[in-house]
Amino acid sequence: MSLEPKNNYWQPNASFFNLQARAACLAEVRHFFEQRNVLEVETPLMCRAAATDPYLQPIPVSYLGPHVRSSQPYFLQTSPEYAMKRLLAAGSGPIYQICKVFRNDEVGRLHNPEFSLLEWYRPGFDHHDLMGEMEALLCTVLGVPPAEQLSYEAVFQRHLALNPHHASKQALQDCARAHSIMLSESVIDSLTTDDWLDVLMTHCIEPHLGFERPLMIYDYPASKAALAKVRSGNPPVAERFEVYVQGVELANGYHELTDPKVQQARFERDSALRKSLNYPAIPLDQYLLEALAAGLPACAGVALGLDRLLMLKLHSDHIKDVIAFTIERA
Repeated sequence: MSLEPKNNYWQPNASFFNLQARAACLAEVRHFFEQRNVLEVETPLMCRAAATDPYLQPIPVSYLGPHVRSSQPYFLQTSPEYAMKRLLAAGSGPIYQICKVFRNDEVGRLHNPEFSLLEWYRPGFDHHDLMGEMEALLCTVLGVPPAEQLSYEAVFQRHLALNPHHASKQALQDCARAHSIMLSESVIDSLTTDDWLDVLMTHCIEPHLGFERPLMIYDYPASKAALAKVRSGNPPVAERFEVYVQGVELANGYHELTDPKVQQARFERDSALRKSLNYPAIPLDQYLLEALAAGLPACAGVALGLDRLLMLKLHSDHIKDVIAFTIERA
């Protein structure tokens, strides 16, 4: 009987040159935060609760141990955010983490279900302060020039001559059609105004962002607040930002929500939407709500895809080039 493998999937995706570059990049990131007295931490990646965001699908697992009578459901985390906020509420000060995270149904040129994330939090910062530190990190690691900063509205005006805060659903749909974005009638009927904004952003705008220098987009519609504060005004805006380099969405940051009642309401709204979409229910993270009630300091936080950062550094076109073993070879 031959033990010869039928294919070469036992071998790594990435070259050893790229794996050495990955190790050097991680060392550079750690040095960046060490110089700024930001503490490196680790938090559980298998937890009883997970992000309720309907557009993030955590991977469920079960645990059976000596102190558990029956199988206990857990989730592999899509981000270490909730646990890191518990550390902040307990008085950790500025912290960062480099870890693996997990998201179901995400495979492609820029996606692998298991990937590496850099996430950090700065007490006393707002999202503009954190954009400045993000710029410093990108200049250090990628050697890029200082970033351009534009509001979400300004980006839509520049690329599509639309005001995203006031455009009607029909106007957004007409804009998509004018740019040859063709969807089935059943899909069109299911899309909300926010969905149309996302379609236009991903299909018409993102591919053109951050080529001459990184672009940071801030002040999103309030409906896209996620875990960010909402600033009142006309219109109200979510104090969050996203970072683009060479057409790649690289990072997502918030001036963090600290109100436990508002957070619970957002959790419940997410849960209702998940139910309407027939997605599995996710338990609310009561530990996070208790931490917010105890007092999360005013802070800003951001999550950055490390694999994508390394792709940009190495001028690679596919995430498989910077990961030792992708899901197909795991």
